[in-house]
Amino acid sequence: MSNRPLAAAGRSVPLLRAGLIAGLVVAALAYPLAAVTGIGAKATAHAMEQKTDILRTAMPAETSYLYAPDGKTILTMFYEEYRQYTKLSDMSPHIQQAIVAAEDNRFYQHHGVDPKGVARAFVANARSSGVSQGASTLTMQYVRMALRDSAKTPKEVQEATQQTSLRKVKEMRMALDIEKELTKEQIMERYLNSAYFGHRAYGIYAAAQIFFSKTPATLTPVEAATLAGLVKSPSAYDPISSDQKEATGRRNYVLDRMAQLGYLSPDAVAAARAEPIRTRVTDPANDCASIDKRYQSWGFACDYVKNWWSAQPAFGENRLERMDKLRRGGYRIVLSLDPKVQAAAEKNVGAKENVGSPFANGIVVAEPGTGRVKAMAVNRNYSLDLSENGPSSNPEASPNIKANYPNTVAPLLGGGSLPGYQAGSTFKMFPMLAALDAGMTLSTAFDSPHRYHSQVYDGWSPSNASGAMTGRQTMWSGFGKSVNTYFVWLEEQVGADRAVRMAEQLGLRWRTDVDREHASPAKAKKWGAFTLGVSDATPLEMANAYATVAADGRYCEAIPVNSITNRDGTPATYRTASGIEREIAKPRCRQVVSADAARAATDAARCPTGDTPAKGSCGGWSTADSVRGTVGRPVAGKTGTTDSTRSAWFVGYTPELAAASFISDPDNPFNAVGDGQSQIPIQAVANTLKEALKGKPVRQFTPPSDAIVG
Repeated sequence: MSNRPLAAAGRSVPLLRAGLIAGLVVAALAYPLAAVTGIGAKATAHAMEQKTDILRTAMPAETSYLYAPDGKTILTMFYEEYRQYTKLSDMSPHIQQAIVAAEDNRFYQHHGVDPKGVARAFVANARSSGVSQGASTLTMQYVRMALRDSAKTPKEVQEATQQTSLRKVKEMRMALDIEKELTKEQIMERYLNSAYFGHRAYGIYAAAQIFFSKTPATLTPVEAATLAGLVKSPSAYDPISSDQKEATGRRNYVLDRMAQLGYLSPDAVAAARAEPIRTRVTDPANDCASIDKRYQSWGFACDYVKNWWSAQPAFGENRLERMDKLRRGGYRIVLSLDPKVQAAAEKNVGAKENVGSPFANGIVVAEPGTGRVKAMAVNRNYSLDLSENGPSSNPEASPNIKANYPNTVAPLLGGGSLPGYQAGSTFKMFPMLAALDAGMTLSTAFDSPHRYHSQVYDGWSPSNASGAMTGRQTMWSGFGKSVNTYFVWLEEQVGADRAVRMAEQLGLRWRTDVDREHASPAKAKKWGAFTLGVSDATPLEMANAYATVAADGRYCEAIPVNSITNRDGTPATYRTASGIEREIAKPRCRQVVSADAARAATDAARCPTGDTPAKGSCGGWSTADSVRGTVGRPVAGKTGTTDSTRSAWFVGYTPELAAASFISDPDNPFNAVGDGQSQIPIQAVANTLKEALKGKPVRQFTPPSDAIVG
């Protein structure tokens, strides 16, 4: 059946020459006060200045979707206005007919402004000495919604929606222009995708989902009439939150109008009126805290997507604009996590079993050569519900401050505002890389005492963790045994400032005032303790920094997505400073250290894991010699602990994956984890790499050149 009323079917309605008549005369007829004061002419002129192409092309805000790596499973959505644009051909004709019956029964006869409706409004307004009836057609309502949706400032939103004669006359003029540009079907489609139905449902797709858990194509006449009745006043006719009396009355009114217009037979209306309103409510997921329960532990990765997004200039000038784009832009975002790697990571940090510990044990896995994050897991539940959390372990915290376990949404793994945790001797990678990149060799030797008195760092006297570390060391043995005095000496040779700059090249950022001061050009040369890992870092940063070494010195920005597409299905892009257009989700990589220096660092980094370097000797023992046997393939890495073992780390990598794990108390960094738990990150990384790479071909590290071996 046609959506046009039967009474009008087949007729040719003559053009009312409404462009001038309704644009000027209507202002005088329906709103005489406006005409007297000249507002009508002013509004008409202002409307002429408006670019009607905003209305011809304006797309309403649309929900963005976050998908699992399969590109099909929806994890959650981001929106302020829950909406998905739907073509008219994918809507039931009943909803189109119901909207006409409820809002504008002469929609298919007028040309944007309905003179008969204006006449009725004039009489009503004259009697009430005000504006008691608006005479808004569907086209005029669409104009209002399009102006609202295309508004860029709060003032523009207010101008688009305020109840004034000026706005009404402007709408009339623009409605007449729009009807010259768009067909009735196009206007109907855009209207139904813009209208608000209540319960944060913008557009018919959202309304059908929220109220009836179905698609617009399957709406029945009763359901369509119920939804159409909501547009006039979503709160007054709400069938969910009220006793349905008002909603039923409004629905029945719409059904009666549908019968009068020939859309439904009297018998069908009688049967429909007898039916109760049967809602089947859906509460659409919104943001990371409402992620599907099957993937709740992926909430930390979802949160990282948001934080990463907010830092991308491609989405706006500032964080506010970028997050507005996320919630209104209708993007399709595919997460970069690898389900197999993620499952291994969750298992090996006890993401589901060990959530009751004050010590957070987390792991991040990154892909060398792309920077894509393949796993993010921590022994916490990603949840806003802190009701079961106890008091914070920080003695200086207020008694009302909750602990971060078992539930939290804090970005404990990185990518957010938290500074991270002291990473200990994992930082020895940075002065070693700086030294190798500066031309020093792996064979560079030093007679390392148990305690070293530095003349460069104003008499600072660091010592080793064990007397067994005393003696002549090279980069292989110094790194494998984690000899503090060797690396303080090595840092002196290359310059602490160069070690700091190397860490920055590999993606580290300084998030505390103390770290920023020490890393500054004025202070970096004297930051001797940098090599011992006194700075805060996040697992995300450390995994990606070591992934750079695994990728032969090619640094790739950490990225949590495989793809981002616009609402029209095209890849989301940005333009570089040089004018090149690139996809936002593509890896962004650059060579930050020579390939030979990175390969040499990897050769030394095989020593801590119990692996055998290609060129040198590890000196007989190492700090994590079980890792090679667990992983079962070539592997490199580094342990790290802080004073009194307040935190413990291990960062390990193969040619395919790099993983960083830590254990620490995020609430109280002085709450020591103890030596007994320092093996936990080592085991977490080793077992995660083993399980993630099971069944994959064994890849070898590329040996360094003889020149850099020395």
